Amino acid sequence: MPDNPITWGVLPDGVLDRIVVFSPHFDDAALGTAHLLGAHPDALVVTVMGGPPPSYPDPPTEWDALGGFRAGDDVVALRREEDRAAMKVLEARYEWLEFVDYQYLATEERATTETIASEFTRVIDAEQPTAVFLPMGLANPDTWFCYEDSGYKHIPGMLAWRVSKLFRSELWPTPMVVPTVVDHDRKRAAIECYQSQLGPLNRDHALAARIGGAVPEQFWQLAPPPPGWERMRDA
Repeated sequence: MPDNPITWGVLPDGVLDRIVVFSPHFDDAALGTAHLLGAHPDALVVTVMGGPPPSYPDPPTEWDALGGFRAGDDVVALRREEDRAAMKVLEARYEWLEFVDYQYLATEERATTETIASEFTRVIDAEQPTAVFLPMGLANPDTWFCYEDSGYKHIPGMLAWRVSKLFRSELWPTPMVVPTVVDHDRKRAAIECYQSQLGPLNRDHALAARIGGAVPEQFWQLAPPPPGWERMRDA
């Protein structure tokens, strides 16, 4: 065995004892980390865009309309109920941050990266996790693990672009051997709790095909390159 097994994708004991998964929207964690959560009961899932807007647009946004919502519906209230049901299936705890989904806000009204990072710090300080998981495309992660954003990773070149961008930084993405429980029925049951999301996800992200194809979950550790390997970055 090498002196540092983590370099070769194997995690030391204890790394996954207390997991926090950050989910940009209510369904992202179930879509991208259900097998992980199934293997580690009592993990905490934090939905970032979990707050209601000051008011909903009339008519509803295209995404909400595809989910069956009409003018006057409290979209976030229903999606919180869907999320609660999905987390019960996955035996995970949950927390909803009060940031508002960008589809409801003008650019100047959206939360800044610094504000969101401050809330991440609060959650992490309170939870004291041994491992933190973020989607590949969320903000600019500076430590921990990334999980592949379900659906978006199939956009041509998107995942390769993100990996290459991280590779050129001081945070090399390395696929890791993360213990999971591959239970496709359980994952499907959790995803199907998000009934209001199924319509737009099927239209825009071929959800049914991805579930039927049992697309694997992949997790990448973000860490500086091993000593002596930095030259690969500039090769």
